[in-house]
Amino acid sequence: MTVLKRMMAVAALALPMLVGAEEIGQVSTVFKFVGPNDRIVVEAFDDPKVDGVTCYLSRAKTGGLKGGLGLAEDRAEASIACRQVGPINFKGELKDGEEVFKERTSLVFKTMQVVRFLDKKRNTLVYLVYSDRLIEGSPQNAVTAIPIVPWAQ
Repeated sequence: MTVLKRMMAVAALALPMLVGAEEIGQVSTVFKFVGPNDRIVVEAFDDPKVDGVTCYLSRAKTGGLKGGLGLAEDRAEASIACRQVGPINFKGELKDGEEVFKERTSLVFKTMQVVRFLDKKRNTLVYLVYSDRLIEGSPQNAVTAIPIVPWAQ
């Protein structure tokens, strides 16, 4: 095995178990003559370590020529709502601040992330969405919480 293949294998193992989002819908916000319009996209993803939890994320996506080519930088604002959609079952130990979703929002330096916390005192899962940048992040964020309760059959 070459050194490059070994390094790629190690990097793949070091990456957290992240999920991709499924687009639920979108609305156009600004018409662009060239390329796609600016829009707000609503996406859903399931927590990879907690069965029975789905999060819904809405965020702006920049259109135009740069947006169509994947070169535009999306805005930092996002909204999140996570809900219990079935019996809650943990698939291993949860770590506070563990990343459950991450998506690039610029060509290289900016990402949007969702992290999870467990509020043991209140028996609640807390999800935080925020945007970060290699040099300077953004204080804009949103939070949602799910009380862990038995699922009615």
